[in-house]
Amino acid sequence: MNRRVLLLIVVCLVVIYRCFNSNDESSEQESIQKVLKLADSFNGVTYKAGGTTKKGMDCSGLVTVCFKNIDISLPRSSQGMSTVGDKITLSKVEKGDLLFFNIDRLKGKINHVGLVTAVKPEILFIHSTTSKGVIYSSMEENYWKNSFVIAKRVITR
Repeated sequence: MNRRVLLLIVVCLVVIYRCFNSNDESSEQESIQKVLKLADSFNGVTYKAGGTTKKGMDCSGLVTVCFKNIDISLPRSSQGMSTVGDKITLSKVEKGDLLFFNIDRLKGKINHVGLVTAVKPEILFIHSTTSKGVIYSSMEENYWKNSFVIAKRVITR
């Protein structure tokens, strides 16, 4: 009888653990989807230095607004954002991760940020450019591939 009670307790604990563990994953995925949905709502918005609205948006403004929507406060500059989160290799990026770039080719300087929206068949990200405003781009494009500096994960999985 004692073995059956012990076995029942162990089974219950495993079930409870899995329920809580899957809820965390579900919550993280919901947060990522909220960030990506809000980011997409800015697609086509014109570029504006310091902008954080549909009247105009810059790259770090886009990311700041989207993460604030899920109660994550990030530094306002792309350089500042690059100090937050866990460093990951480009081969390990997932939706919701951040990509940082040096578009001016200044050694060690980070001056642009994008938000990963897809990883297969290629890495796509949304960002705001001075010439085209908020757009989607691919890491397959030489311009972005050559300007890439670091990837960071802010939403833990």
